[in-house]
Amino acid sequence: MTEQRARGGRPRGSTRERILDVALQLFNEQGYDKTSLREIAERLQVTKAALYYHFERKEDILLQLHLRLHELGREVLDRLGNLDAAADKTLAWMEMLDQFIDQIVANRDLFLLHQRNHNAFEVLEHSESHTAEHEDLEAQMRRLLADTSIPLTRRVRMASAIGAVLGALMGAGEAFPDATPEEVAEIVREIVRELLEQREKARV
Repeated sequence: MTEQRARGGRPRGSTRERILDVALQLFNEQGYDKTSLREIAERLQVTKAALYYHFERKEDILLQLHLRLHELGREVLDRLGNLDAAADKTLAWMEMLDQFIDQIVANRDLFLLHQRNHNAFEVLEHSESHTAEHEDLEAQMRRLLADTSIPLTRRVRMASAIGAVLGALMGAGEAFPDATPEEVAEIVREIVRELLEQREKARV
């Protein structure tokens, strides 16, 4: 049987991936600053030496968790970037955003990590890996939105739809305590469809 893989091609049950999963739980439970490498090792029931083999610093763990989010966005942008015809991109945009909404709901702990540990991510601003990855994603997005073969109004709607998804779903559980993230996601889907399917108004 083929071994199930996690992000980056590593086995899903690998020690590295388990460290990241446990660290994510602890960072959300008690905060990044209050969590030590010793606590992560104890929760995993491994030695600190085994932990240091994969991550020398707590900041390295935080960076890898942050890059998991980048991977979600990159998957969507890569698929859109591989479409040649403008019409194909326009038709695919709703489908891709729909999948992105599913990914956000499925990985809401990652978004919660950012909401609850906002200050901790300041340490990543000077990381070369983080900077390069972030700039690459931004460049991909700019290329998609600058594609003049797609009408301007449509491109603005695309950008607005992304903002609607991220703005409403990042930390949805805390921002909308009277609803589940899944309920909020369904409302966001309706809003995105309205943004992308509404016909362009004739200019006066």
